[in-house]
Amino acid sequence: MTQELIDLRASILEGRYEDALAIVDELDWMSKKATLRSIKSFLLRMLIHLIKNQLEQRLTNSWAASIRGSIVEIKDLNLQDNKTSYYVKQDEWETMLEDILEQAVRDASVEVFNGAYNSFQLSEMVDRNQIILIAKSLLDLTYNYSAKEFPAVVDDYLTRLPGGEDWQFGRQR
Repeated sequence: MTQELIDLRASILEGRYEDALAIVDELDWMSKKATLRSIKSFLLRMLIHLIKNQLEQRLTNSWAASIRGSIVEIKDLNLQDNKTSYYVKQDEWETMLEDILEQAVRDASVEVFNGAYNSFQLSEMVDRNQIILIAKSLLDLTYNYSAKEFPAVVDDYLTRLPGGEDWQFGRQR
């Protein structure tokens, strides 16, 4: 990106405004790509913990914190600088979730039931539709609540997951 900024400066100083605008477009694309990469990373982390929750039928403080932290970061990253539009629109999540879910299943195999199942076995056990439905519900919340109230809303949602009520009242298995 440093080279692009040097080229941008030179283009402006030399009056090559079309070149400067092309560089601005390239910088904008690079920024959007980096943001989407970060969003996907947090989606992956969230999906891994949703898979663990689904299969183990419990929710730990650590998993809840990871899911909450991931969705809070996604909410923050997804809102563009103008504070009125989003990098990923509400109706665009499903395809992204489907793409990332396969990696999440494989990565989760190391953690679910302390790694008792390999990725092939775990792949057969996961209800993908249910995971996507839960993830999409959490992502939908990001469009409707302020940053201040959002963590509490997510915690309330987490109480509805398997083992969520036990987590809420400190009755973890």
